[in-house]
Amino acid sequence: MSFIIWIVIGGIAGYIAEKVTKSDHSLLTNIIVGIIGSFIGGYLARILNLQLAGGFVDQLIVATAGAIILVYVYKQIKK
Repeated sequence: MSFIIWIVIGGIAGYIAEKVTKSDHSLLTNIIVGIIGSFIGGYLARILNLQLAGGFVDQLIVATAGAIILVYVYKQIKK
């Protein structure tokens, strides 16, 4: 069940990151970006010592923040 939740959170986070960064991705790319973004966001949350409850909304916020950072860095490298 948690794998399905990863996919759902990844898809939503990737979609939000796509809209915020004005990118154009496929659904699969959004899911991948969101899942990788969740690792990036989780790492940054630990570094910043953020106390999160671990619920769906918290996970979505962390994944979205990480996905936005990932897309931004990718765009900067691509330039």
